[in-house]
Amino acid sequence: MSSLANKRILLGISGGIAAYKSADLVRRLKERGADVRVVMTAGAQEFIKPLTFQALSGNPVHSDLLDPAAEAAMGHIELAKWAELILIAPASAQVLAKLAAGMADDLLSTLCLASEATLAVAPAMNQAMWRHPATTANVETLRSRNVSIWGPAAGSQACGDVGPGRMLEPEALAAEAESLLQPCSDLHGKHFAITAGPTRESLDPVRYLTNHSSGKMGFALAAAAQRAGAEVTLIAGPVSLPTPPGVKRIDVVDARQMQEAAERAADLCDVFIAAAAVADFRPERIAQEKIKKTDDSNRDTLALVKNPDIVAAIAARCERRPFTVGFAAETEKVLEHAKGKLARKNLDMIIANDVSEADSGFNSERNRVTVIDQTGGTELPSSLKTELAEQLIQMIATQAFAQ
Repeated sequence: MSSLANKRILLGISGGIAAYKSADLVRRLKERGADVRVVMTAGAQEFIKPLTFQALSGNPVHSDLLDPAAEAAMGHIELAKWAELILIAPASAQVLAKLAAGMADDLLSTLCLASEATLAVAPAMNQAMWRHPATTANVETLRSRNVSIWGPAAGSQACGDVGPGRMLEPEALAAEAESLLQPCSDLHGKHFAITAGPTRESLDPVRYLTNHSSGKMGFALAAAAQRAGAEVTLIAGPVSLPTPPGVKRIDVVDARQMQEAAERAADLCDVFIAAAAVADFRPERIAQEKIKKTDDSNRDTLALVKNPDIVAAIAARCERRPFTVGFAAETEKVLEHAKGKLARKNLDMIIANDVSEADSGFNSERNRVTVIDQTGGTELPSSLKTELAEQLIQMIATQAFAQ
């Protein structure tokens, strides 16, 4: 059976250049078996015509709040009752503001107020609009009401700016809808602890050592484990990612802070997943003042000391040892290095990936990994990190809780 078979999804489309992606989103939802009905705002129809969505969805497109023909058949209240998921993609800054304020001045905003369906939004707007305090406040208001915020991604925008505000790609949004509407309940009563992101090791009050980890893989794993029914503690280095719904988040900065949080979490968890890219070294001494170029004593030599190996310490526990999973982010001899880490650190499983590849690893929406345990390895093809996380959580759960 298709993953979204017979799921009723109401797709709201607001005004913005990203509306052209919504046509592909309808196709991807339909491919997964969903029944899709489309509601367009007046602004959306300036960018793309309703006929496109009628052809793709196989259903009439709705746009008018007081449409006599619609009221005679499926009026706006019936449409609100019909939906299992209302997904607004793209969701403009105006739509986010309307939803946060509880306005109902067009069909789409009225449906959102009248429906008890799950609501998700995929923001799309200029990077300055996304960063504006008003938008930030509106998003936080929606998040507090359990509205799922999917994105935005960062990159080049139609206006020429570069930054956060791009709507997530249709494939990613379809995967999010799939995960939301088809949660697995296998992990109720289980506790996962997951580290994510980089660490920062201060050199002086201005500079620090770090790496390119975005935290996306760890956050995707936390979201997938939570959707599968687990209680999840996410220990996050400095990243700008929203906390997955239902996940307990602990923010840390450096490796020693992450170690302390991990040791506390390991006392309670059944599975520990070390997805963070922890800095291997930190400065031996942190300068109290900014190091100057003219200070010859500090210019040529930077003394470093090793940071704690967090995942190895968790795996070495004699008491309260959780099922322990590591990550091996490598640039060469990936499988060889990963197998060495698996044995050397006494891990139950390690997930290896080549971060030198352009379409996987750090800062990418996609990843390609090989899962290695004591019996061998399983290569998983390139896929979105959200989709990959679902597979990995199921593989981890199968081994961790096998009887």
